[in-house]
Amino acid sequence: MALTGTFNKTLDGKRRLAIPKRIKEELVNKQFTQVYIAPGTETSLLLFSEKGFEQQAQRLKEYSNNVPEAARYLRLYYSRAEKVEVDAQGRICIPERLANLASLEAKQEVILIGVQDHAEIWSTERWETYLKDHGPHFDEMASQAFGQMPW
Repeated sequence: MALTGTFNKTLDGKRRLAIPKRIKEELVNKQFTQVYIAPGTETSLLLFSEKGFEQQAQRLKEYSNNVPEAARYLRLYYSRAEKVEVDAQGRICIPERLANLASLEAKQEVILIGVQDHAEIWSTERWETYLKDHGPHFDEMASQAFGQMPW
């Protein structure tokens, strides 16, 4: 099932984020109670299930083409990615170095969005800027990215 939706959340004093039930049901189950947090683009963080992170790793491997820039990206990506436990209340603690990377602070409002096979965590300010900058070009982006796909 594709992850969808936009959720306004607040990090608690320990940088814990309550994952919305709909997202949690797709990322976590009784057998797999951990998720991966990885650096995303535009200073966001990516949130993957264990299986989703493995699939992402395979995609990155296929597209890397053994070029130096890909090696540098992979080094930064994997060195910052971290596996975290989902607690009994459905919360994750965002590690300090990843929070710093995405400009997230304790007791700050954040946006959690579903993006097909993963979720993204954004500072509210950066997400609103992203929407303002890119939202008006939605149709143009669809055309450029997918051509004449029949909707």
